[in-house]
Amino acid sequence: MFIDCSSLLPVNPPRRSNGVAVVDLDGDGVFELVIAGHRTDNRVLKWNGTHLVDVADPVIADPAGCAVGLAAGDIDGDGREELYIVNSDRESGPKDMADRLFACFGDRWLDLLAQPENASVGNRTAARAVAALDRQGHGRYGFVVATEGGPLRLLELNRRGRLEDAAEEAGLDVIVAARGLTALPIVSDHMDLVVLNDGGPNQLFRNLGDGGFEEVAEERGIADSRNPSRAVAVLDADGAGLFSLVIGAWDGAQRLFQQRAGGGFVDVAGGDLSMPGPVATVVVADFDNDGFEELFFHVHGAPNRLFGWRDDAWRELPLGDAAEPKGAATGAVAADIDGDGRLELVLAHGDGIAQPLSILRPEGNHHGWLRVMPLTAHGAPARGAVVSCVAQGRRQRRVVCAGSGHLCQGEPVAHFGLGTAQTVERIEVRWPDGVVVEVENPPVGRVLTVPYPPE
Repeated sequence: MFIDCSSLLPVNPPRRSNGVAVVDLDGDGVFELVIAGHRTDNRVLKWNGTHLVDVADPVIADPAGCAVGLAAGDIDGDGREELYIVNSDRESGPKDMADRLFACFGDRWLDLLAQPENASVGNRTAARAVAALDRQGHGRYGFVVATEGGPLRLLELNRRGRLEDAAEEAGLDVIVAARGLTALPIVSDHMDLVVLNDGGPNQLFRNLGDGGFEEVAEERGIADSRNPSRAVAVLDADGAGLFSLVIGAWDGAQRLFQQRAGGGFVDVAGGDLSMPGPVATVVVADFDNDGFEELFFHVHGAPNRLFGWRDDAWRELPLGDAAEPKGAATGAVAADIDGDGRLELVLAHGDGIAQPLSILRPEGNHHGWLRVMPLTAHGAPARGAVVSCVAQGRRQRRVVCAGSGHLCQGEPVAHFGLGTAQTVERIEVRWPDGVVVEVENPPVGRVLTVPYPPE
């Protein structure tokens, strides 16, 4: 299915890369790929019309850092996303290298966690995951940070403009050994939090609607205590309007926890889909624009794997150049790099060995597409919003990514392949506060920006 087009990045030396995030860092309406580097520069890759160039500000490049995971979200309500980078210079316990929280003021980048007034909340514990979370639904995000063997942290900006750890107030200050985080309305109408643990049960924190959470993983059926869960992605697996969880394991079976009408989850990953293997991360995306999302497993030191919904079952698909049997897998995302309506697959490497990034393009076809970008009331990407698309009487659902896979965060766009459909009947956007907007007969083959409705 995939063809190597890594030549789109002319400067692509072997390096130890980790997480990948898709963010509009410079505020020009075009997304960049932010690549976390371990003891090397973080890269910010921007499409210039013919290829990708590194435009990283020296502050964000942070060559002395040990970046592993990253996520973006508008923490201060200014309409621009801030960038949280997890630095880990050791596997567990106290660390020397603090995390970064980069904010832009005019054309100047500043690390908020390095400011004296925020010194008390800087994370000095080894961590492996971060995601954006708007627990109140107000369009201002916090960052959930999963420390290694310590409590979850939730960094938010208070009314005095200072950072504070709101995890205890929210009921999230629990001990974890997390590898994967994602936040979305999966069991409530607000942003819930999914936490995957390596060496313990997974956790599912249901948003109570008042800023607090309750843990419900065991009763909902996704605790999965004996499986070393590592990476998580989300999809509407059976088209029933409920989100399911694709979970990759480093040394255990892969899971597809499909949500049932009663709110519980059942693992339906039978046969080849569940086959154990050292999965570094997972990506869910409609690469061939046929209207059905594929499941991509980025595997360390063995061939990657791709599954598609074919003949009412998940079938393994040929990968072409994306197989990479000797890849030192770390992060991965899907993103429309060049704006042609097809999702490229971006693969990072560097687990134990320096390797270049890989950029892979799906084989061409004539399938239609529509991309929807909801905005918050402040004009920033509305991560956690749920978007539905109805075409030829069939409904597809996507959630705007707040954190995905392992170490990564996808683009803040709901991408819909339309197959042979030439028109879309309706788009529905539901924000994390429950506000809903419908757009009738939107044009296809473009990015549709949907602002938060005025009061």
